[in-house]
Amino acid sequence: MLSLFRRSRAEERRQAEAVKPWVRAALGLAEDVAVSVSEIQCGDVRCPGLETVILVMRPGERTAIYKIAMPLRDVGEAAVVDALSPLT
Repeated sequence: MLSLFRRSRAEERRQAEAVKPWVRAALGLAEDVAVSVSEIQCGDVRCPGLETVILVMRPGERTAIYKIAMPLRDVGEAAVVDALSPLT
């Protein structure tokens, strides 16, 4: 059953797939690097509620975790670049 206030899983997957190329471009990632984009409910009272989490998994390295303090549906290319730029 779908909630009136929650996007469908298909919409969430489409948005996550749209974000991945922005991550790859911002970090200059090779094809063998796995990228995961998901939306989670943040349990910290300082969080906005939903946040977007980006995992970058380079072979032989620890997974890099990037967070964007907004729901996945609101994440655009500028938000991705801003979230990744201090760490590149």
